[in-house]
Amino acid sequence: MGVPKRLTTMQIKFAEYLVFNEGRTTGAEAAIAAGYSKDRARIEASELQNPTLSPLVVQYIGSLREENLKKYEVSYDKHVAELGKIREAALKKNAFSAATNAEKNRGMAAGLYIDRKIIKTGKLEEMSEEELELKMKKILEDYAPILNAKVVEALPEEVDETDQSASSESSS
Repeated sequence: MGVPKRLTTMQIKFAEYLVFNEGRTTGAEAAIAAGYSKDRARIEASELQNPTLSPLVVQYIGSLREENLKKYEVSYDKHVAELGKIREAALKKNAFSAATNAEKNRGMAAGLYIDRKIIKTGKLEEMSEEELELKMKKILEDYAPILNAKVVEALPEEVDETDQSASSESSS
């Protein structure tokens, strides 16, 4: 018998139903919707999706899927343009909240906003004196360029001595 040279109307309907209802239908349901017998629907669906038995149908299904992907592809330009359309439609209806959200989402897509989350762990009260000193030293090192601060290497004994001499001078 050989492989047919072109698709039949039922094969086209099967492929289109299968692709355009992807994830919401089975091959058997697509076969029934295309006009195949309910008794043989599972077998027909299997045969129509087999590249050895129905290479033209499989090729057509592949081209439909590819076309669908291109149509609904998300690219930066399409995304920002679509958000702009949504914003304009919302403004026409005086839906300022929706328009603001659409504009904010456009800005986020363009990289104008940075979503930062800081997770704090532990409490200062629960840290030992040594841990507190290390934490403060780390903060000063990390933020020294911003603070224009100098990192001072002082031992706790030196700090205690300086504090005691300063307090004795103020009391005299």
